[in-house]
Amino acid sequence: MSTKERVTILGDGGWGTALALVNARRGNDVLLWSAFSDYSAQMKARRENFKFLPGVLLPDNLHITSDLSEALQFSEIIVLAVPTQFVRSVLQKVRPLVRGQKIYVSVAKGIEKQTCMRPSQIVYAELGDVPLVILSGPSHAEEVSRGIPTLVVAASKKAEYATKVQDVFRDKFFRVYVQQDPIGVELGGALKNVVAVAAGVCDGLGFGDNTKSGLLTRGLFEMSRLGVKMGANPTTFFGLSGAGDLMTTCFSNHGRNLFVGRELGKGRKIKDIVENMQMVAEGVASAEAVHELAKREGITLPIMDEVYNILCCDKDPKQAVADLLGRDAHEEWKQY
Repeated sequence: MSTKERVTILGDGGWGTALALVNARRGNDVLLWSAFSDYSAQMKARRENFKFLPGVLLPDNLHITSDLSEALQFSEIIVLAVPTQFVRSVLQKVRPLVRGQKIYVSVAKGIEKQTCMRPSQIVYAELGDVPLVILSGPSHAEEVSRGIPTLVVAASKKAEYATKVQDVFRDKFFRVYVQQDPIGVELGGALKNVVAVAAGVCDGLGFGDNTKSGLLTRGLFEMSRLGVKMGANPTTFFGLSGAGDLMTTCFSNHGRNLFVGRELGKGRKIKDIVENMQMVAEGVASAEAVHELAKREGITLPIMDEVYNILCCDKDPKQAVADLLGRDAHEEWKQY
């Protein structure tokens, strides 16, 4: 492993804090930035992110601030750990404050609703052609923060940036692979959240393992199909950021998108569900963007289309299932 590094995490949610803990555990000096000064002060005093990771001690080499300028000056590695729908507004604050070249690490798993842009596209639009790495994979913050072994992948257009992040973040509990398909890695993290909502609907309706396994298999095909249209390598979706993250999200009780789907399957309305959630379920906003992207690319994504219909058109989940099962029969690989 390399020598001790400095790392800045922008975003005090569960995942940002978990990544801060990974770096602190590895021996790096870490600065965690919160947009909320009051909450930042409370975390400092209590040494705990009690809203998003209750019960996990924040060590002394994990520093906390609400001063964005201080956070940006602290290190040359900037982790963007805010939800996708807020990435742009944060970067607009970053742009006038940043000095010198930084390596940006995007860990958001969504697609911007208004523009259908991936987080990396937002970064390039707001900051220019900066060094950028996508870090993704099956990695619930609740487990990562407690040292439960976790495997992820870092991807970049330039291999040296991905390798740098691999070296800085990797420790005995957090294994980082590298590859050069940032589009596929990023889309895997975003699209699996939409499929996870569908998986939750299956649970909420009381279906069994047969239904869920079939749904995830076909959902993975849809992820790959849209990804290839957008320039990704199809094999990426059968790796950690695709199939790996999909399995974790669709079976774990930590999954926020799975929770949303389960509540929808039980008959609750989306507005009532999200109003009472502390953390963001990225799949809710991404479903609308994915629906628009599929139209632009001229492809059909039956499962993700029905998630959109349930979330955005108030379609009855039972009717959505009936419509999926009632589609014309065809060869398994026909669309691909």
